[in-house]
Amino acid sequence: MSENTLPPQHQPRQPGSQAMMEPQPDVGRGYRAAGKLLGRTALVTGGDSGIGQAVCVLFAKEGADVSVVYLDEHEDAEQTRRLVEAEGRRCITIAGDVSDEQFCREAVQRTVSEFGHIEILVNNAAEQHAAQSIEEISAEQLERTFRTNIFGYFFMAKATLPHLKEGAAIINTSSITAYQGNPMLIDYSSTKGAIVSFTRALANSLTEKGIRVNGVAPGPIWTPLIPATFPEDKVKEFGKDTPMRRPGHPHEVATCYVFLASDDSSYIAGQFLHPNGGQPVES
Repeated sequence: MSENTLPPQHQPRQPGSQAMMEPQPDVGRGYRAAGKLLGRTALVTGGDSGIGQAVCVLFAKEGADVSVVYLDEHEDAEQTRRLVEAEGRRCITIAGDVSDEQFCREAVQRTVSEFGHIEILVNNAAEQHAAQSIEEISAEQLERTFRTNIFGYFFMAKATLPHLKEGAAIINTSSITAYQGNPMLIDYSSTKGAIVSFTRALANSLTEKGIRVNGVAPGPIWTPLIPATFPEDKVKEFGKDTPMRRPGHPHEVATCYVFLASDDSSYIAGQFLHPNGGQPVES
């Protein structure tokens, strides 16, 4: 994606539809696999579109079967399923709200029932709501954002843990906003900071069991959440403040998840990768 390629656009509701985006995000068409995840099963929340869809596609290319957990964008989820199955891997889609602990338990159980095992959990589902001031953020919005963005990660990790064995991996999606903040996304930025601490604490808890916990903190990435969050004028300028002068495509982030899920990262735990177009962060 080159500079000045985003036409003004807005979607009326979250999590947003990938099919409505222009240009279409690249979720990994040219990726060359090496069989790094052969025989493994991955559960990916928010796997219907954007970064989550790209992760599912690259995981499938590397040999993994995939369970796609998503809220209600059924068309995008079916596209993810088709892309995974086109790589010769099995895929199931599970619709529901990760802020509900019972749903998280059911999603994990269905995944294990379908595939027999699970080795990789990717916590990626999120929501964000732009506000000009903290005074505009209601208690209801604050709680909803936290329940989706961090409670859901906690619930999924807790439900998955009894099924994970030595060599398994949990990967959590944070954001550059955890390190730099965003004045229009105060509640969202707060949840992403919580994810960093959650990841490091959980890694400390599970490393002795041979389960690695790491995270990815993307910068501006072209996903449905962007036109579903911001007005047209903001979308038009999205990503131009990075040193690369553009937003990233989902596949440019998904390679980080492949690395952290595979044995290539066997000596890495409690860490974050930063695919963000060259923006400096303090980790």
